[in-house]
Amino acid sequence: MERRKGFLDSILDRIGINEAPLFRTPDYMYNVSYWLGALVTAAFAYTVITGLILLLLYEPAAAYCSTENIIYHVPYGPVLLFSHLYGAYIMIVLVYIHMFRNFYKGAYKKPRELQWVTGVLLLALTLGASFFGYSLVGDVLGIDAVDIGSSLLIGTGFPGATTIVGWLFGPGIDAVQSSNPIVRSEFFDRILGWHIIMVALIGLLFGFHLMLAERYGMTPSAKEKPRVPAFYTKEEQEKFNPWWPRNFVYMLSLVLMTWGVILIVPNVLANINGATILGHKITLPLVINPYPAPQAFTTAAEHTAPYPPWFFLFLYKFVDFLLPNGLPLLPSMVIAVLIIGLVVLMLIPFFENSELMFISSRKFWTWVMSVLAYSLVALSIWGYLKPGVPAPFIQQAEIIGIPALILAIIIYLIPSKREKANATRPFGPLSILGTSVSVLLFAGTLGDFLIYPSLLGLLMLLPLGVLVYHYVTRMVRIINSANLGGGYSLSKKAAFIGIPVIFVITIFLFALLTRIPSVGIQSTYAGIDLGVILFLWGYAINLYHYLVYVKE
Repeated sequence: MERRKGFLDSILDRIGINEAPLFRTPDYMYNVSYWLGALVTAAFAYTVITGLILLLLYEPAAAYCSTENIIYHVPYGPVLLFSHLYGAYIMIVLVYIHMFRNFYKGAYKKPRELQWVTGVLLLALTLGASFFGYSLVGDVLGIDAVDIGSSLLIGTGFPGATTIVGWLFGPGIDAVQSSNPIVRSEFFDRILGWHIIMVALIGLLFGFHLMLAERYGMTPSAKEKPRVPAFYTKEEQEKFNPWWPRNFVYMLSLVLMTWGVILIVPNVLANINGATILGHKITLPLVINPYPAPQAFTTAAEHTAPYPPWFFLFLYKFVDFLLPNGLPLLPSMVIAVLIIGLVVLMLIPFFENSELMFISSRKFWTWVMSVLAYSLVALSIWGYLKPGVPAPFIQQAEIIGIPALILAIIIYLIPSKREKANATRPFGPLSILGTSVSVLLFAGTLGDFLIYPSLLGLLMLLPLGVLVYHYVTRMVRIINSANLGGGYSLSKKAAFIGIPVIFVITIFLFALLTRIPSVGIQSTYAGIDLGVILFLWGYAINLYHYLVYVKE
């Protein structure tokens, strides 16, 4: 006897969800590393929703005052503003993680070349939209960022550079201190316009990116598909889980947990900033503080160091580089390096055309991307600690060159595919020696850094940490493959109990939510409360997914 369809099943049947050309997923892909794109999508959706609400409250002619009004007088205003800001921040971090993970997994290779190209363009648009959004507040950091960007472009001397700056920033930062609200509005209207345009372009390009992702699906594990082109045929996909309902359930859990983190982090930071802990007053660095910096062109602003957005700190430090002859980099050189670097990054699928998915078959480009990842972090830290301080060539070699050499050695030592097949054999003497030496080097460098703090010591910890991670994870894999130990898996009985427990906890949190003030800084407690609720709901749905779909 055929099961009678419910209301929801009837609606989905009309839509044709099961006939839609959506990727069917094998069991092993229900792992968050395969769903980083969904996390990026969740962060983007959250920032768009909160951005549209903030758009109704924002006044370009009084940018800073309207921002403060949102924080101190609009119900749940700081929750909206701070989580919108950190939604963008978290999206940027996730985009970078998504990009580097896809490179190391070979997800840029045939037939996903165009997907990689659109992904790099989405990264550039995300940074651009975040830059303009960062400048809308009207604080000294946002206005300084515009000033640095416009000075860099004009300083190139390229034909039409001044015209481009006029298109981007309208009357420029001088309009911010004008007594005429129409002039002030003209500047912030231009910034707001570009912010909206870039967000719209992200949405359009993302739709195309998603279509490409669904066309070939997630990149299979190299164990499943070791050669290019790596994708499951339609016949193979028929054996896998359909998009509805399992993919939807799993994705919903990730979306809710992502939104929970976006709400929790900035609202917790907002309460930490200015708090006194163990007799010490906590003041967060300006680049991560959810509160605006002092208003531009005020007395307080004069005592504030000019920092760009944290996601451009690497560029801020790169501008400080000196050539081997001691002369500074010209703005034209900086822009040229950025453009060439972006083009090379975009065209990696066409430069790197090895037939195997393993990183051992593409060691040069693995080294290039590893140095890029390290440099983004190192230059950002360096730019924050030493803003505007010229960096001699010898210092560049110490901070970037030495770690790059260490990374080259690590990547060179990665076993080839043939050696990889025997990687589960017990640790030999060389493996034990490598693990011991790397751990001792890391521990010694860490101890030296704690006693004699230095920028070089801090940055040396990164490649050494990678070396330790390589050896230790290899050892863990060998132990697990030998059945000497294993990871703890949550039993279904515990998951079954966990869901109603989470339900009871969220009822209590909802009751608490009604007692928290809705106006002023205290409303950030409501943001934390709501973030915990969303995270717990996401986790409960994840437990449901485990109970219903995971086979033990």
